[in-house]
Amino acid sequence: MATYNVSEPTGSAGDCRDRAAVMAIDLPGRAQVADDHSGEHVGTGGEARRLAGAHVLLTGATGFLGQATLEKLLSDYPDTRVSVLIRRKGSTPAAQRLDSMLRKPVFNTWRERVGDEEAARIAAERVDVVEGDLGGNPPSLPDDLDVVIHCASTVSFDPPIDEAFRTNVSGVVNLYQAIAATGTSPHVVHISTAYVAGARKGVVPEASLDHTVDWQTELASALAARDEVERDSRRPEALRKALAEAREEHGKAGPQSAALAAEEARKEWVSKRLIDYGRLRAQSLGWPDVYTFTKALGERAAEQLWAGAGHRLTVVRPAIVESALKYPFPGWIDGFKMADPIILAYGRGVLQEFPGLPDGVLDVIPVDLVVNATLAAATAPTQPGEAQYFHVGSGHSNPLPIREMYRTIREYFEAHPMPDGGRGEIKVPLWTFPGSQAVERLLRTGERATGFAESALLKMPASPRTRDWMTKVHRKQRELEFLRKYSDLYGVYTEAEVIYTDDRLLALHESLPADERERHGFDPRVIDWTYYLEDVHYPAITAAMRAIGSRPRSRTVAKRETLPERTDAVAVFDLEGTVIASNMIEAYLWARLAGRPKSGWVGELADLATSMPKYLRAERRDRGDFVRTFLRRYEGADEQALRRIVADRLGDTLLARALPEAVRQIRRHKAAGHRTLLITGAIDILVEPLNGLFDDIVASRLHVVDGRFTGYLDGPPLVGEARAAFLRRYARLNGFDLGKSYAYGDSFSDRPLLEAVGNPNAVNPDPKLYRHAKRKKWTVREWGKHTRGPVEALMDGSRDSLLAGSWGQAAVLPTGTSTTALPGAPVRSLPAGGSEVTR
Repeated sequence: MATYNVSEPTGSAGDCRDRAAVMAIDLPGRAQVADDHSGEHVGTGGEARRLAGAHVLLTGATGFLGQATLEKLLSDYPDTRVSVLIRRKGSTPAAQRLDSMLRKPVFNTWRERVGDEEAARIAAERVDVVEGDLGGNPPSLPDDLDVVIHCASTVSFDPPIDEAFRTNVSGVVNLYQAIAATGTSPHVVHISTAYVAGARKGVVPEASLDHTVDWQTELASALAARDEVERDSRRPEALRKALAEAREEHGKAGPQSAALAAEEARKEWVSKRLIDYGRLRAQSLGWPDVYTFTKALGERAAEQLWAGAGHRLTVVRPAIVESALKYPFPGWIDGFKMADPIILAYGRGVLQEFPGLPDGVLDVIPVDLVVNATLAAATAPTQPGEAQYFHVGSGHSNPLPIREMYRTIREYFEAHPMPDGGRGEIKVPLWTFPGSQAVERLLRTGERATGFAESALLKMPASPRTRDWMTKVHRKQRELEFLRKYSDLYGVYTEAEVIYTDDRLLALHESLPADERERHGFDPRVIDWTYYLEDVHYPAITAAMRAIGSRPRSRTVAKRETLPERTDAVAVFDLEGTVIASNMIEAYLWARLAGRPKSGWVGELADLATSMPKYLRAERRDRGDFVRTFLRRYEGADEQALRRIVADRLGDTLLARALPEAVRQIRRHKAAGHRTLLITGAIDILVEPLNGLFDDIVASRLHVVDGRFTGYLDGPPLVGEARAAFLRRYARLNGFDLGKSYAYGDSFSDRPLLEAVGNPNAVNPDPKLYRHAKRKKWTVREWGKHTRGPVEALMDGSRDSLLAGSWGQAAVLPTGTSTTALPGAPVRSLPAGGSEVTR
């Protein structure tokens, strides 16, 4: 094995290249390695001395493998300097990202051993930050590098083709150009993946890939793909289709909502098209996906640009990297890796079947073994101008058949079932491994059935039962989407019949002194799969899900919620279906029939029924059209007579239909110092009884001539996007922070209003709003029943006829003042585009 002669001075480019080429025999006198998991400092051993004084550049340091590699260098290689290449993320500079990363769990064992102050000192002394993005312009690198460990890559299996190539191919090219610009010749350890071999069967050796694909041609084509697809997405036929679908789905919310939805659909089409582009191009050349395809081309670029230019290159090809076996502590993992979502879905009972060959091999390797192999390879460079390859996996020396992994998963979840939200424990399904074709048939049948069910439910009226059915359908859709995604992405890996040999890896491991193999070794044969999976890995990846699953499920928000006190927030409420269990038609009937004898009800109801198709068509077109069309029924009504009806009788009816939870929530907002605002399409006279509940009320105002309504509005009704526009102006004029404000609505047409605030609440939502709220993770509230039904309220309100004969004839009012309206401020008008603002 080789070591870098750190006494060699730093000088010219030629000196640096000669210095990197110096080889030495293994140093004697290696220290004994601790065999526990305590993080005992072992930096005086031979492995550490091979990198003593060396300057290592680490890319991808914030990733899973990069974090583990940096931790190993800090804890076990005390005389090694490290430069980490980290890109700025938004407004967060690279140095700040490093500081945050050093506080992550992977460094806990090291920090606990040396102490926080010493850890900070070591990091400041030994770790330098190079800010840059390999996918963009190549950064300037230090000119005294001895080793480069290139971990950076995109690990998504299905990114858009240009993104995959920009990171996994352009990033490689930029890195080697940046290294070459320093004039030095460090040994580069290039982290790839075992799956660069592509979709094949049989044995794959640790050697250069056997293909003739031109990486430069593919790179140029991939980077040009986005422009091509963007142009296609803007063609008239594509835009016409997107706009028609958006208007059908979002038209009631307003034209801007439909336009935004059409643009979102266009962008989604572009993304899916580019994903398909990458997947199909990879498959057409023999790779299962764009990830392995671009990693293979990245290898070829490294061979040509670095080894081909006379430098040392080592390619390390890990298989499926999972949680740590021992170091920095058993079970350490950062996020979910390839197999973990499938394991968790099985434990939650949502993955009823999965494609895979029961006798196939799942090539899994713990991350600490990969790190050890990487650092060992870093100290054993090839001759200049040569490349060497190591497979770091378990499939050849210690294979894990899929049937055995399934056995351990089932045993683990049967012994340690996942909690079911306070409703007991989840029972795991029995997999029969029916094959990919059977799973595909299952998927297609399920997708058709849930699609039909959702379409039917979206046409049903809002009710708790409808929402419950929607929840079940959406849960099933998510399960099918999950199975579809992972079946398409990972099915090829679980059905693979390929073995990646590791003879060279084992030879490298055997070259380690016996007393260092426990801590620095990477022999996959030491893994006891039952122990590792059931006692280490599964507990690690299920811990967070168990905490979430232990919480009781609840479809409603706690009744005694606490709202933050502030005076710069507004709480805006829709009326119908949100504050009161009523609608514009009911309110009209209350007023109309309250002034007629019961003998005249039949004719009025029949006339209304005859007009209902017209109103439904208007409602489907646009909420504003419905409001305008329906309010024409007030034509000829006497304004003062209607006011008397509301004040003396209908106020009680309206308040009897109020939802108690709505009233309580309004009062909570007032107690917290929030301004309360009601926005409704109902006419102002009908909502006067609610003056005492709200600080401000915005309602429609009917045009009046000679004391009678013309049936027309004084201005456009505040519905859909108009409500959101009014709210933004209202907030600006009154100094409210909409990001801290609240909105409550029940209809999909309320969507723009809800989206205008930081705290949207869907109250007893209709199916479309319920679906949207679930997708956006908004608060969904089930507010219970009011005190009276519409017929009961109407019967109570008609005992004494307030209007005799035809609509608009005043009746004699009883003496005394109304007791229906809650105490409130007098009414005053504000400019609201034809609406009335009452205070």
